[in-house]
Amino acid sequence: MSVIYVNGNVYLGRGAFAEAFVVKDGLFAYTGTSEGALALRTDGDEVFDLGGRFVCAGFNDSHMHLLSTGLALSRARLDEHTDSLAGMIAYFSDFAREHPNGWLVGRGWNQDNFTDVRRMPDRSDLDRVSRTRPVAAVRCCGHCLVVNTAALEALNITKDTPVPEGGAIGFDETGAPDGRFYDEAMTLVYAAIPEPDFEAIKDMIASASRELSRVGVTSCQSDDYATPWRTVNRAMRELIDEGRLTVRVHEQCNFTDPEELRAFYAAGCVHGSGDDMFSIGPLKMVADGALGARTALLSRDYADAPGTRGLCLLNQNRLNEMIALAQRNGMPVAVHAIGDGCLDMVLDAIEAAREKYPEHGLRHGVVHCQITRPDQLERMARMRMHIYAQTVFLDYDSRIVRDRVGDLADSSYSWKTLMQLGLTVSNGTDSPVERPDALRGIQCAVTRRPLQGGPDYLPEQAFTVEEALDSYTINGAYASYEETRKGMILPGMLADFVMLDASPFDVDPDAIARIRVMGTWLGGRRVYGL
Repeated sequence: MSVIYVNGNVYLGRGAFAEAFVVKDGLFAYTGTSEGALALRTDGDEVFDLGGRFVCAGFNDSHMHLLSTGLALSRARLDEHTDSLAGMIAYFSDFAREHPNGWLVGRGWNQDNFTDVRRMPDRSDLDRVSRTRPVAAVRCCGHCLVVNTAALEALNITKDTPVPEGGAIGFDETGAPDGRFYDEAMTLVYAAIPEPDFEAIKDMIASASRELSRVGVTSCQSDDYATPWRTVNRAMRELIDEGRLTVRVHEQCNFTDPEELRAFYAAGCVHGSGDDMFSIGPLKMVADGALGARTALLSRDYADAPGTRGLCLLNQNRLNEMIALAQRNGMPVAVHAIGDGCLDMVLDAIEAAREKYPEHGLRHGVVHCQITRPDQLERMARMRMHIYAQTVFLDYDSRIVRDRVGDLADSSYSWKTLMQLGLTVSNGTDSPVERPDALRGIQCAVTRRPLQGGPDYLPEQAFTVEEALDSYTINGAYASYEETRKGMILPGMLADFVMLDASPFDVDPDAIARIRVMGTWLGGRRVYGL
């Protein structure tokens, strides 16, 4: 049986449109006119009138954290209460009363959005939530967290506590811990928070996948191996068998230890293995921190924090070793690099790996690629890098980038320039850093300003609507080596598509994020809406 979709405004991809398409056996079987589609009708076929609505290929979030998104949905939603520190504390206190046992954990605060103070929270702030239970509040970026005094006591953190390499612990003017932990030092806290059991992990992944379906995302490229990889892989497989996974997952495999990566390969987890629902993707590594927390590694001091250059989470030797191991085993890499100092290290490691082991045609990539110099843009073009961008970051970062990095801002977030130099730029949200809503990122890509309005940041770097949509569909498929299977509405491709209540091509650019998702289909099966 086929389903014939007619009378639509169907964006096929790369600037092409049609008014109808046919889905059969989970694939697109025809695209063209309504008349042509109806001519293919046979007994038992269903006809679906799109009513002129806009349809495009399902969105593909090319870098996010599916399991962490589900975990964040189960904890205190500080991202919804970050207008003021007082408001966040009041919400967190209410949450504590509703969840009376164990650690209190929330995520999503951003000190730059506080209207009452202009600083990060500290332990004394969280003591107002509870003086007896451990409390942890993770910053929106995931590269900093704060705990209360009870947590510091439970963790036995003192001024003499050794700081893990690639991390930092905050101290007050008396030399006592102030409750703030940065990057690798956060592991001291996470080690003490009870891990969810296997069924809870499955529920979190399922919950996150439903949220992605709600916002039109049909594929994600997800970094989930903060939880042991065997557990994640088993959970994905069971969810697929149970019919509870409503998004396709291409795993960005986070390893920093070469022996663990070798064991992963030995277990048959090689790049591209799996199926259309769950497959093994690139080696993922996090090499520096985040701009908002001033832990992204710059090549010079932060303009607003002299003496601070950020944190290097992986030294050059480890980067070289891991990327060479991946190169030797035919596995591309996707390395988190936000600061330009970190980007130098990543590019050096990739060049060294290619020299040591001849090129396999691997699409090595940079995740985020935010603070860049002109020489680095040209170098990435010569190296034919793939760029995993998050244009939605402009909602916040466009307001702080010049204060943070000074004149480095003149050549940063320059994804349009990289496209013009011939590189492929895919898009994503880094959820739960941002909500997994592609339309928010599409608006920021087109406007180059905050979602609620404000000054443009490097407006010459703005994407066209076509480029923004393609970055979330075609280019995402390219990033995962699936460009012949998904990303466009063409015969033979997976019937993953989304229906919107308005066309991004027709509305005011500042209204794109307000477009509603009416329905989401995965392999021709409706997983959200209507």
